Amino acid sequence: MLCVPVTATNTKEFLGDMRSASGVADLIELRLDYIEGLKKADIEALIKEKTIPLIATCRPKREGGKFAGSEEERLSLLEHAAALGADYVDIEHDVVNKFTKKSGTKLIVSYHNFSETPDYDKLREIYNGLAGADVVKIVTFAQEITDNLRIFKLLEEARTPTIALCMGEPGQISRILAPKFGSFLTFASLGSGKESAPGQLSARELLDVYNFHHINAETDIYGLIGDPVAHSMGPLLHNTCFREEGLNAVYLPFKTKDLPAFVNGFRALNVRGYSVTIPHKEAVMELMDELDPLARSIGAVNTVANKEGRLIGYNTDSTAATRVVEEGLAENGETLRGKKVTIVGAGGAARAVAFGLRQKGAEITIVNRTESRAESLARDIGCTHRKFGELASLDAEILVNCTSVGMHPDVNDTPVPAEILRPGMWVFDAVYNPPETRLLREAAGKGCRTLDGLRMFVLQAALQFEIWTGRPAPTEPMERIVRTKLAEAK
Repeated sequence: MLCVPVTATNTKEFLGDMRSASGVADLIELRLDYIEGLKKADIEALIKEKTIPLIATCRPKREGGKFAGSEEERLSLLEHAAALGADYVDIEHDVVNKFTKKSGTKLIVSYHNFSETPDYDKLREIYNGLAGADVVKIVTFAQEITDNLRIFKLLEEARTPTIALCMGEPGQISRILAPKFGSFLTFASLGSGKESAPGQLSARELLDVYNFHHINAETDIYGLIGDPVAHSMGPLLHNTCFREEGLNAVYLPFKTKDLPAFVNGFRALNVRGYSVTIPHKEAVMELMDELDPLARSIGAVNTVANKEGRLIGYNTDSTAATRVVEEGLAENGETLRGKKVTIVGAGGAARAVAFGLRQKGAEITIVNRTESRAESLARDIGCTHRKFGELASLDAEILVNCTSVGMHPDVNDTPVPAEILRPGMWVFDAVYNPPETRLLREAAGKGCRTLDGLRMFVLQAALQFEIWTGRPAPTEPMERIVRTKLAEAK
């Protein structure tokens, strides 16, 4: 079930938010502690307007809430809510014995840890200690994405109705996957600025992006490994495809710092496939059971498929980038053969792009601010490299940005000075968010012909979809979805 907490500071706004929440939620949590100068009359006014089940919560400051009054007053207010017909009352584990339960109201007995997720044995001890609960609630803070695994295990072994999730950005996946692992409910905000806990997604995002009400125990998991991942359009793109193709699957953002711990730990969840982005495209190769020949030749992986428990690494960046450049050139009757291409960057994306373009006969030069990385990549690809300061002297016909410079939110940055751009030069920016980067704006202003990274993003994602599912991907709708979403975000 989906529960939306209401966090308005006065009764009038609270009632308005309750009406809005009723349109998307299965339950509403009345965060009474947010109401300034809370009185019993406020509670009466709110519960009188109940249209769906309500949870009454009045969280004290010591538990991350806003109520600053006495415990006696707080418990009295919650008892009043129960007497008026609140379906559930959320009460902290350390004061549950002081609360007088009302007939017809169920108790959610909660434990919160705002700094970490304890080890599994400690979680079990906490769980077993929450006696007298109709619903057990354990909420911890995820410092690493692997902390979620302990929460998932706790849910799978639970015998009492249980809410268990992790706060913070790394914990967002626990909110999305709540129905898969049997959580009694998950929490989602009414909108930006209305969150009641860190890492809370909006209800609309859960429903529209992650197809929340279709997630169940049989749902296959896919996702994006990287850091950062919050900006990615991958969840929107792949989850839309899953929905359109009638597949019971969900694609998640996996913000990953410790790559080996993540890949090895998440094998237990039987994740069906991954996209891989900055900064893990090269390091992930060592963790694969097998490498596709193209990925091995390139020396970078951006796609992982789980084939009967074996993780196989692929690279779809190379094919996608080459196709984007070829499509652009073909409009002018040109080909890549013999074209002088300068690639800025020396990471996994640069490696894939350089390999693909060189295979088509282009003359590649690698430029990177850390020259040793450019030299190393040039040696692997079999091309030349130059110092970053020599950019202006290079006679490039095609300039490709394979760095993250200019990517959202740092949209005012550019990887190269505008002075090096010349009329007639092709400029391809692999950054797709925003579609028109500062580099591309300046290039167009100089009379260059430009190619944005969104087309590459869609093509590489389409190839991933085909590797994972064995089905052709709907590339035109995919590109339209992402362009529309990015345009709305401006």
